[in-house]
Amino acid sequence: MYSEGDDVHRFTIFLIRALLGAMFAVLLVRMFYPQKPVGYTIGLAAFMVGMAYYFEYIRKNKSG
Repeated sequence: MYSEGDDVHRFTIFLIRALLGAMFAVLLVRMFYPQKPVGYTIGLAAFMVGMAYYFEYIRKNKSG
C-alpha cells in the first residue's frame, strides 16, 4: 500500500516537526523560565510534536 517514497516523506515531515518543536521549545522555555533545566525543554518539545500528530489525526478523521 505504501511505497518507499511515502516512508521518506513521512520521515521528512517528522524531522521538520521535531526541529520546529525543539526550536520553539527552546525559545519559549528560555524566554519565560530561564532557570529551568534542559529536561523541561525536551519535554515541551516532545509534547509539541505529539500534539502536532494528535491534531493531524483529528483533522484527518473528522466525521462530517
